[in-house]
Amino acid sequence: MRRAAIIGAGPAGLTAAYFLCEAGWKVTVFEADPDYVGGISRTVNYKGFRFDIGGHRFFSKAKEVEDFWSMILKENLINRPRLSRIYYRGCFYSYPLKAMEALSNLGVFESAACVLSYAKAKAFPVADPRSFEDWVVNQFGRRLFGIFFKTYTEKVWGMDCKEISADWAAQRIKGLSLASAVKNALFPPKKSKDASKVIKTLIDSFRYPRLGPGMMWEETAKRVKDMGGEVLLGRQVQSCRQLGTGEWEVTARGESGEVDKVAADQVISTTGIRELAHMIEPKLSAKAMQAADNLRYRDFLTVALIARDRLFLPDNWIYVHDPGVKVGRVQNFKSWSPELVPDPELCCYGLEYFCFEGDGVWAAPDVELIALASREMKTLGLLDPKDVQDGCVVRQKKAYPVYDDNYKINVETFVAEIQERCPTLHLTGRNGMHKYNNQDHAMMTAMLTAKNIVAGQSVYNVWQVNQDAEYHESGNAGEQSAASGLRMVPTRLASSGVADSAKDATSVNPGAAASG
Repeated sequence: MRRAAIIGAGPAGLTAAYFLCEAGWKVTVFEADPDYVGGISRTVNYKGFRFDIGGHRFFSKAKEVEDFWSMILKENLINRPRLSRIYYRGCFYSYPLKAMEALSNLGVFESAACVLSYAKAKAFPVADPRSFEDWVVNQFGRRLFGIFFKTYTEKVWGMDCKEISADWAAQRIKGLSLASAVKNALFPPKKSKDASKVIKTLIDSFRYPRLGPGMMWEETAKRVKDMGGEVLLGRQVQSCRQLGTGEWEVTARGESGEVDKVAADQVISTTGIRELAHMIEPKLSAKAMQAADNLRYRDFLTVALIARDRLFLPDNWIYVHDPGVKVGRVQNFKSWSPELVPDPELCCYGLEYFCFEGDGVWAAPDVELIALASREMKTLGLLDPKDVQDGCVVRQKKAYPVYDDNYKINVETFVAEIQERCPTLHLTGRNGMHKYNNQDHAMMTAMLTAKNIVAGQSVYNVWQVNQDAEYHESGNAGEQSAASGLRMVPTRLASSGVADSAKDATSVNPGAAASG
């Protein structure tokens, strides 16, 4: 029997495990978390209150992904209304944009200034937009950039927008132009039953597991085990040794010091490239190791507040653009699914704080973070701290791969050596590919990887899966690098080719930098 070892039991790892088991492979999945599967898509259970780590809509343009969700969860997938708003200068803005509301909140003079700023940007664009700031200002004008992009983006990434690659804007701010956003606000389009024709940022409903996204991955893990696979929790992979025969020996250590060694014909990694590089034996070249070590990640933590439900918010989440508070986004778990909150008299909010592991926010005691979250909810006018009855803090390492100026060459350098030296080692998922994938995108890369393994050859190039989890055989020069499928950084928005393709793939989605 052919054997596969998979590092990580998140959406990518468990999707690959399922399809390999279905094809008759012996599969072992190693997961460092001792309690949960699902990775960042897990559902934490605190005294019966369940909540997401980041919020995950179950909506995809990829039929294969939608079908997989339906097959696994069946009637446990419920339809939920989508509502998200932006908080800026004491006002809430609906997203998608509502023209009259935005005009009222911004005021006539500010709105006029935004239009003039946009006109100036189109007439005198930055000639060589290498940073996130340059790219967005060229697309929307400096004034809109300051209102709907700068503060939130810098909260998420902990760095100035001038330091973030233009590649990030080209990849995440997509699917909708400024003109079409305004048109949608004035003349809402008719609903389409064809998911492939719906702009993700404009969907007004989505499916969601009634007990949270972890329900999906707990059931998938169960089915993997029912088919003879292993899902080992609390196992930190220590090494992946490539033997002279071409096979692999994967060694993992448990929390109690126990050691598991598994032989495998193929290895799938969904862990961060930086960590994987130090697991591989024999060691990679100094160049590949340096490239991996240069990759960076952004971490975040969720402060869950349990409180009396005096003012029920219909929002699923609120993006906080106000620089006066540290919180970046507020989740309202009761709106994701009423079953996440066991007591109808209570509500549960999740305040997300973006940070780096070990910094002041990350290292703050839980009691201080709960107090901070309570104060900031009062500042936002969403909650009276007196109504807070309980709270907890969940820290999430490596939530987001960072797209700095050099990330692309670092990823390509590492991947090139892996493809040459280790053709039976496969990179999938968000951290595995250092691509800020949504859940469906990560799953599609895993599905295609499993197909390649079963076929015994690289039929599909998983780097050519786009952000809508759709696979394009030939790729697109405007979206993907021929070498790796990573997006190219636009050089001139007014020129043809790469820049024009990126220019046409924009949207006014200030929350795109942290949606699941």
